[in-house]
Amino acid sequence: MLNKLRQYIKANIDSSLELLKKYVNYPSVATDALSTHQCAEFLVSVMEEAGISTTLYETSGNPIVFGEIPSDNAEAPTILFYGHYDVQPPEPLEEWFSPPFEAELREGRLYGRGAGDNKGQHLAHILAIKAYQEIVGPIPVHVKLIMEGDEEFGSAYLTPFAQEHRELLKADLVYISDGPLHESGVPLINFGNRGVMNFSIEVETATTDHHSGNRGGVIPNAAWELVNLLHSMSDGRGKITIDGFYDDVLQATDFEEELIANIPYDTQELAKTYGVKEIPFNRREFYERICFQPTLSINSLGSGDARLVKNTIPAKAMAKFDIRLVANQDPEHVFSCVQRHIKKQEVKGNVHVYKEGEDMLPSKTDARLPICRKVIDAVGEAFGKRPIVQPVTGGSLPNAVWTDVLKLPAISVPYANADENNHAPNENMQVDCFLQGIITTATVLHALGDQES
Repeated sequence: MLNKLRQYIKANIDSSLELLKKYVNYPSVATDALSTHQCAEFLVSVMEEAGISTTLYETSGNPIVFGEIPSDNAEAPTILFYGHYDVQPPEPLEEWFSPPFEAELREGRLYGRGAGDNKGQHLAHILAIKAYQEIVGPIPVHVKLIMEGDEEFGSAYLTPFAQEHRELLKADLVYISDGPLHESGVPLINFGNRGVMNFSIEVETATTDHHSGNRGGVIPNAAWELVNLLHSMSDGRGKITIDGFYDDVLQATDFEEELIANIPYDTQELAKTYGVKEIPFNRREFYERICFQPTLSINSLGSGDARLVKNTIPAKAMAKFDIRLVANQDPEHVFSCVQRHIKKQEVKGNVHVYKEGEDMLPSKTDARLPICRKVIDAVGEAFGKRPIVQPVTGGSLPNAVWTDVLKLPAISVPYANADENNHAPNENMQVDCFLQGIITTATVLHALGDQES
């Protein structure tokens, strides 16, 4: 039966790709309310056409799209699929080989903003549900889907929605497909994710820029003041030197250490995939940093006008940051540590620190739960190879909504290729990965409906 289903999915890949093209062509950047709403309405039509009873819920931000198909078996478990139809801004546009919102198929990949993050991945769930009903029959489990339009800007409206609609979202498992496969191409399952907090710093040393000759050496330079401040935050080797930054960080458990020990690790392949010269860590150090250590990243720096040759002393300089949080960390506590650190530094000028956007909390699920083991086995069957089980992924998702607010286990099973270029120019999804994603979701549905296993 599953072989017949897989054959059907493969035979219909061209029409599936055409649907994904249409979906990608909606420029659904969350800040574009009109385009994002139109994209949500298109998603409703796609889900309805797949036999999913679907409702569009308005929020204070972009709409939330919810759909469900009840199983004929009242005792069957409920799986809740989560995804997001909003996308990152496409800039810089000049670095795209084809327009970001005109999806183009080239050399086995579909290029376009949102192809991998996240439209292609959650569309795979919808197409799997449709294929299962057409070839096998009624879905053997209760299926729910929730798709939001504000994930790329912090999912600010997801938690209030979940709190208000607890009964609607009641499930035995939340299944998320977002992010890339392992660099080796082996299927990957994540049982947690880091959280994220964003902030910015602005240093102001004068009321206006000054001539670097007439004033040079006698007044402070905002750019240098900011550089010195940034230098005080790190030891240059990855260790953050802000007092209290690591206060609540938990050590990996023995079980988590065992999972890490079984993950394939090739520093040369990683360096090639990431486009860097080297990865200077052994396996344990690498995954310790990715899974269990917070980070402080400088996202951007600005001072003066880089487009012009101007001999000036800038009056202002700014930097934007993100902090990736790990389990047990409180973003408010960490931000207060940053603020205290900055106040202690000797900066010639005024320093302003701004919190930006909504925080995403870290999340964790126990991989040893019976329903989690079922998913691991089903993903392995779909790919024909045992998946890598990683306790925590380095990226951030709003999974704390499921694990902390609704108290549900949440599993992330990425479908996109490792070089999908999510958040970057030339984002893409390999056709083979899209196809495999549809097959994998169908296999998971079948496995969770098997009451004998």
